Amino acid sequence: MTAPQPGDGRRVLIVVENLPVPFDRRVWSEATELVRAGYTVSVICPMGRGHDAPYEELEGVHIYRHPLTFEARGALGYLREYGTALWHELRLAFKVRRTRGIDILHGCNPPDLIFLIAWALRPFGVRYLFDHHDICPELFEAKFSKRGPLWHATRAFEWLTFKTALVSIATNESYAAIARNRGGMAADDVFVVRSGPKIEKLELRPPKPELRKGTKHLIGYVGVIGRQEGLDLLIEAAEHLTGPLGRQDIHFGVVGGGPELPVVEKMARDRGLEAYFTFTGRAPDDLLLDMLNTADICVNPDRATPMNNLSTMNKILEYMTLKKPIVQFDLHEGRESAGEASLYAKHNDPVDFAEKIASLLDNPDARARMGEIGRTRIEEQFSWAHSAPVLLAAYDRTFAKMGRP
Repeated sequence: MTAPQPGDGRRVLIVVENLPVPFDRRVWSEATELVRAGYTVSVICPMGRGHDAPYEELEGVHIYRHPLTFEARGALGYLREYGTALWHELRLAFKVRRTRGIDILHGCNPPDLIFLIAWALRPFGVRYLFDHHDICPELFEAKFSKRGPLWHATRAFEWLTFKTALVSIATNESYAAIARNRGGMAADDVFVVRSGPKIEKLELRPPKPELRKGTKHLIGYVGVIGRQEGLDLLIEAAEHLTGPLGRQDIHFGVVGGGPELPVVEKMARDRGLEAYFTFTGRAPDDLLLDMLNTADICVNPDRATPMNNLSTMNKILEYMTLKKPIVQFDLHEGRESAGEASLYAKHNDPVDFAEKIASLLDNPDARARMGEIGRTRIEEQFSWAHSAPVLLAAYDRTFAKMGRP
């Protein structure tokens, strides 16, 4: 006879709007962890990135996907995208309620609008747990470089989100402080559940020399390529490395796609740097792992903005898991994650960024030492194994506030 699990009889619906599942690794880690604890777990997410089935069950998780076939540009585009997504989320949420039932709606931002689905389900006893992935007012400012009525609307939606939620889970201590201060949540209702990597999924592999394209050193990057990710600053750093610093022995492997990829590729061509770069676009996990395992140094050129300063970037934790020394700009949460596993360049200064890279290229002992420091930090503090118990504690707190076992 199977022993009862803590989550037996508890029913959860996770709603995520900006990425499909299981591609969204944080949401997938959460969903499968809850299944292992005995919860009945359903997920609503968009289609995309090879995950286009309207419904499937994977590892005990019931996944409902809806179409979202356009990328928003400008205010009207975002209104259309969010309105379409909310309609599909509401429609599918009532379907899940009819078929499996829902006790807790677990909403993952952005945007800070999923509380509206929780409001619609509240008469049926459903309560809201907020999963704080991004600080949306700061994200708006990073994307549009301005404030205004829409920025103020993001602040209002954020406040309503926190007021609706019984419990909030944050990706780091900076986000937890926002929940307490801007959101007015009690400290006992805020839990830090880091997007820690599953060590077993990030395999240490032998390097593949062909990825260096005939050079001595490979510099690796993985992640989204958008405006705030600073790939333009990486191009400028490469120009300084290959020009004034005379480094002809390097190649950059850039894994990832995004709206700025064509712009960044053109910038590399226009500056005569295309021979120094491989842009893979969106790539399978095998290529990602091969590129990072081959890299001598990994970089995070996220530009210094209020959003990036307070956000934990998954790529930093992935680099550390694979024992890679890092160069990044000196941002608060980047330093909190990497510690001495990274060198830190002056804010948005590509020359200093290039010089930090060059100093590591010439010091293999420092690279090895930093790689070991990073791996140890993952094993002792930041892996998913450390986050999972906090996630379950957050759920226990939510059910306790509901007066439910």
